[in-house]
Amino acid sequence: MSSMLKITLVKSMIGRPEKHRKVLRGMGLTKMNRSVELQNTPSIRGMVQKVSHLVVAEEK
Repeated sequence: MSSMLKITLVKSMIGRPEKHRKVLRGMGLTKMNRSVELQNTPSIRGMVQKVSHLVVAEEK
């Protein structure tokens, strides 16, 4: 079983490109300082990399 990632939105998505907003919504992040736990898969890591300046990811 793969490990989990805890992803927290630490910066606002206001004023960000629509692509970044769609990535954040796709991960389930809609409000600041909210966290989601997602499986550590290549697709999720790619999403985190696209918006790495807005989120903090920790491996659980």
